[in-house]
Amino acid sequence: MAPSGSAPVGTLAGPPSVRSAPPPGPPPIPPPPAAPPAAWVVGATPLPLRPDGFGQVLPTPDVLADRRLPTSDRLPPPGTDEYAWTVSTVPTAVVARSTWHPGCPVRLDELRYLKVSFWGFDGRHHTGELLVNGRVAGPLVEVFRQLHTARFPIEEMRVVTAAELTAAPTGDGNNTQAFVCRPVTGLAEWSAHARGLALDLNPFCNPYQLGDLVLPELASAYTNRALVRPGMVLPRDPAVSTFSRAGWSWGGTWTGRRDWMHFTATGG
Repeated sequence: MAPSGSAPVGTLAGPPSVRSAPPPGPPPIPPPPAAPPAAWVVGATPLPLRPDGFGQVLPTPDVLADRRLPTSDRLPPPGTDEYAWTVSTVPTAVVARSTWHPGCPVRLDELRYLKVSFWGFDGRHHTGELLVNGRVAGPLVEVFRQLHTARFPIEEMRVVTAAELTAAPTGDGNNTQAFVCRPVTGLAEWSAHARGLALDLNPFCNPYQLGDLVLPELASAYTNRALVRPGMVLPRDPAVSTFSRAGWSWGGTWTGRRDWMHFTATGG
């Protein structure tokens, strides 16, 4: 028997042994970030046609229900954030890519090529282009000056091409435009656009509606005018008041059909 107070046979007296901790392993690998939603490509998907030749009116895709797509610069953006503009006769190259032809109800020498700066939905400064009747070029310069001051967002502003008049509808365009040599929607008579005396502002955000027809065809979400989103034209807002001071009327006040995008110097 071991003496009292001594360590048991076969053991060593002293403090217990200390085990060292294993070396740390590599830090856990974080999961990959969620893929961003695919960017919407305007004009990429033709719509099935209705019997009247328009595209089928389909629900607005989620990505376009509060539309804030960036602007693709077709012209060099302004060098500063100051409002900039030019008015000139229509360059030959612009005529060639426009819808003008000798059968249009306005002579080429009556049109002017207008370039103005604007703010995009992306918060950046851009340069837009319009063909307009020469007698309204000056007033439109001032209209866009006021919209620029108010930082009213515009997605796109470019001259419409002849190919677009016969292209299959995609229902997602939002190009602000003036002269287009075409008839009134659904009729045979010339539109005020064909004389350079009308302008459509952010058409997707301010669609045309007549019965079950909505143009652009994917813009149904914007027929709810109580849900205010950037780029919409609303009563008493800067767009309506500015065009009104210039003597232009607004299709958003029409009865029977609503054309919230449409401003005209002729009333039609």
